[in-house]
Amino acid sequence: MPEHTFDLVVVGSGIAGQTAATSAAEAGLRVVLLEKTEKLGGSSAMSGGWFAFSGTPEQAEQGIEDSAELFRRDMLELGEHLNDPALLEAYLANQEQTYRWLKDHGVVFREVEISSGMSARRGHNSVITDVLARLHRDFTAAGGQTRLEHRAVRLVREDGRVTGVVAATADGEALFTGRGGVVLATGGFSRGTDLLKVFAPEQLAAIPYGGKGNTGDGLTMAWKLGAGMADMSFVSGTYGSHPETGEEFHELLTAYYMGAIIVNTEGRRFVDESQDYKTLGRVVLDQPGGLGFEVFDAKVRAKSHRGIPLKDIDTLEDIGHVYKADTIEELAAAAGIDPAALAETVRRYNAAAAGEAADEVGRTSLCNGVGDLLPIDTAPYYAYPAKSLMTTTYCGVTITPAGEVVDVDGDVIEGLYAIGEVTGGFHGAAYMTGTSLGKGAVFGRIVAARAAARLGAAVRA
Repeated sequence: MPEHTFDLVVVGSGIAGQTAATSAAEAGLRVVLLEKTEKLGGSSAMSGGWFAFSGTPEQAEQGIEDSAELFRRDMLELGEHLNDPALLEAYLANQEQTYRWLKDHGVVFREVEISSGMSARRGHNSVITDVLARLHRDFTAAGGQTRLEHRAVRLVREDGRVTGVVAATADGEALFTGRGGVVLATGGFSRGTDLLKVFAPEQLAAIPYGGKGNTGDGLTMAWKLGAGMADMSFVSGTYGSHPETGEEFHELLTAYYMGAIIVNTEGRRFVDESQDYKTLGRVVLDQPGGLGFEVFDAKVRAKSHRGIPLKDIDTLEDIGHVYKADTIEELAAAAGIDPAALAETVRRYNAAAAGEAADEVGRTSLCNGVGDLLPIDTAPYYAYPAKSLMTTTYCGVTITPAGEVVDVDGDVIEGLYAIGEVTGGFHGAAYMTGTSLGKGAVFGRIVAARAAARLGAAVRA
């Protein structure tokens, strides 16, 4: 078997792997980036491009009050205090440096918005394909090497330390040895039917999405070495994608955070719409056809921002995925919802919004305690049919704050790092928008610094 030796072997080319690889290469390490498929980017390239950061210049310019303390509180409350506090502290301690590093690489954050799990506007939106392209360009300029269509199939361990990984290629198997170790950045298992059957069989009803290579390779390789796991019981898709969602662009609408309600085909609300969309994604599976309609009026429609994921009603209407009518009853008939029931549901919701009655599902805000309820009373009216989208699994192997994989007894597996969606412990029970790309970048930087320090190099701040 041919052997190729580098300072660091990074497996997976999403934001986590690309950040780690670029940072390590810029520190002077000889790095190889292995990608299973024929295309770079993984699930990150299919995402909405949101990063969660607090205390940024963009927030200050818009008068947004946020802090690391509020960020921490939101994460713990959202995760039901099942998050690993040490991982949260590592994120918060390194977010500013990571934000600055991304900006130094030309990343532009074009919008700051509130979304799932946030109590302040801390979602920083980027054109994620541009971010990944910029980082890979700089990785290559720093001497990094890329190998497409190289699927990692097993880890190599010598004297208790992981020293390399075997990859299946078009020319057969090849061994990639890393003097500084191996970094697993292989993503979740949103496409891994076998693993979903084991850990979350009910989620097989969600729309499969995410990178085509996301079948859980990294997780199973680490599992074979005795890696611990965390958050495996919280796998859930994300609510808000049309039943005909394709892979051409990130189709996910969160009009419910802008003022919409969610009803089933019977015209009945079934959940507090201000909750995180991972929780909503779990609940909607129990509705007829696994379907929920986001129902809103002209006031919410006016909040659309073309080209910005989660808020782009314009494009969804252009492609025919949004129903529109002059009355609630006509809207219901067009969308296949019970007209009389929807009219009554909207009436009750408007009464709650006006403070005349308690809301029937206990909703008191637009998003995670922020924003007053808006009556649905201004024609025309709209309905967007949506299901749960299995974008990623938000769980995986256990790691230290330095990104080192630990086994079921809590001991470090020397030479093995894991970052991004192959890891567990960070999110806990639910998910905040932007923390997936955010943790990929933050822990990618942390692991690169760790490996560089052990090999005597220094990551550029």
